[in-house]
Amino acid sequence: MIKLSARELGLLEVLLQRTGRLVSKDQLVERLCEWGEEVSNNAIEVYIHRLRKKIQKGPIRIATARGLGYSLEKISN
Repeated sequence: MIKLSARELGLLEVLLQRTGRLVSKDQLVERLCEWGEEVSNNAIEVYIHRLRKKIQKGPIRIATARGLGYSLEKISN
């Protein structure tokens, strides 16, 4: 079992809904701002980093498209 914070879970949910497609930082910021708090692009990077560490042994990974955003990819063995 992986324990995720509410924000990590929110980010993962957005990425899962768009698996294989690019999600911009702005889209992720919008999602997290739905909870009524401002979130910076730097905060997104921190949450993505934490999320990557937590899911690194699983069947998915978060890929970065520099300057564009992130995508969730299935790892093929």
